[in-house]
Amino acid sequence: MTTAPAEVKFHTSGIVRLTKPQLIGTLMGLMLTMLLAALDQTIVGTAEPRIIASLSGFNRYPWVATTYMLCSTMSIPIGARLSDLYGRKWFFMGGAALFVFASGLCGAAGNLNFTGMDGMNQLIVFRGLQGIGAGVIMALVFTIVADIFAPAERGRYQGFFSGVWGCAAIFGPTLGGWLTDHVSWRATFYVNLPVGLVALGVTYFLFPDIHVNKGKKVLDWLGIFTLTLSIVPLLLALTWVTEFGWASGRVEGLLAWSIAMLGIFLYVETKAVEPIIPLTLFHEPVIATCSVCIFILGMGMFGVIIYFPLFMQGVLNVSATESGTLLTPMMLGTVFGTFFGGQATYRLKGYKLPGLVGSVLVVLGMMGFAQMTPETSHAHLVFGLVLSGFGMGLLMPTYTVAVQNVAPRHQMGAATASTTFFRSIGSTVGVAVFGSILLTNYHHDFAQASPAGLTKEELGFFSNPLMLAQIRPQMEAAFARHADGMALMEKLMASVRLGLIHGLHQIFLTSAILMMIGLVLNVFLKSVPLRSSHEAPPTMEPPAH
Repeated sequence: MTTAPAEVKFHTSGIVRLTKPQLIGTLMGLMLTMLLAALDQTIVGTAEPRIIASLSGFNRYPWVATTYMLCSTMSIPIGARLSDLYGRKWFFMGGAALFVFASGLCGAAGNLNFTGMDGMNQLIVFRGLQGIGAGVIMALVFTIVADIFAPAERGRYQGFFSGVWGCAAIFGPTLGGWLTDHVSWRATFYVNLPVGLVALGVTYFLFPDIHVNKGKKVLDWLGIFTLTLSIVPLLLALTWVTEFGWASGRVEGLLAWSIAMLGIFLYVETKAVEPIIPLTLFHEPVIATCSVCIFILGMGMFGVIIYFPLFMQGVLNVSATESGTLLTPMMLGTVFGTFFGGQATYRLKGYKLPGLVGSVLVVLGMMGFAQMTPETSHAHLVFGLVLSGFGMGLLMPTYTVAVQNVAPRHQMGAATASTTFFRSIGSTVGVAVFGSILLTNYHHDFAQASPAGLTKEELGFFSNPLMLAQIRPQMEAAFARHADGMALMEKLMASVRLGLIHGLHQIFLTSAILMMIGLVLNVFLKSVPLRSSHEAPPTMEPPAH
């Protein structure tokens, strides 16, 4: 007499049904991997001065961040589309493995003489490899969540994953500083190795291989090539615009080339059998609207994250440490916002209300920032930061859930990655545009307030207000040659403060206007009930080949 096998109890409602141990292990592997990619963008920042001193690469250091940004942005749509065609598991693990391997190389930069490059160039190349891995990770984490859970359940889990990102933003700088001071700057990279290996092991043994496209698999090489030739010049131009200006020949040339290649890319995608970014996705109003909203959100977020500390240091005269502490409430607000936003979409079975509330909160926060003066209290700053941070947290999982709810199963990776891709492009555009606004207003106001008779060297110190704290010793030495040099320098510093106030007000006002546009778009965002199963939406059937 044989005993019938016990029925397997599944705990998920998506494409792949997972048992409880598989679900716990898979979520653990995904969260650990995402934590690595998120921490890497914050933990290394506090080690920058020590890295520069060790590798003697001050003049090339911007390329460390630029290379990482270029490679991660490019790998997002490519990695996502490849996973749609050939499966999630091995591309996700490949991205994670590349990230961990590149972390080890970054930690060893300067000691790998066989490369034929000096230490700084080694770090730049290895950070590019890290960026490729990070882009694939960020593209696939939320896609895999969509594979595991039906739309009505995704929000609650995606809120947790967005919270991981917020926690990394809060604790990353502190951890990076501690490792740098007590171990070595290399430890900020080596710390990824043990955590990454655990994440890879858990994912390998417990996460099943998900294949969502059973049809013909044709890689869109021409699409990859033309997309690369469009995005790389765009990001380079936006990176250089704050240094050389919009009228610079190199910036104008790169932008013109980028626009031309974008036109070619769009044409190529209309003819491709399996396009790298399926343009049919944007025929769906929800996906098109969310793409614009996430682009605007990316701009607004970086308007605060990058330039709010400058207001605190340059206008309120607080220390760098204190300005970082004051920014923490926004990060905490974002963490709680992502959690509540995810839970709200799950309980309400809809995404529109969290999106509207989040948009209103961000607009109110930005409008409050636009009213700031040198007399603004810290309590006012903290309230505005919490308000805007909570609103941003509500918005981030909302757009992902909305897009996934209407995306066809065979294009889920590309659709999900579009949210990350447009946020990345938006943040880059935001940094460039806001930097241009700041410096244009600053130079105009500073020129009007400056006394006559200053030498070119003396005026040169004030060309970039972002560097004044670092070059103050050189400034004091130069102005000490005047009989009233210190008084003159302090007068110029007061002019700097007024110029910064005006420029920063313009940034925050522009951010508020952008977020108001986002609010209007959220009002008109189509509310599609969240599906409780993984059936494809009827309006987005797979194209016939």
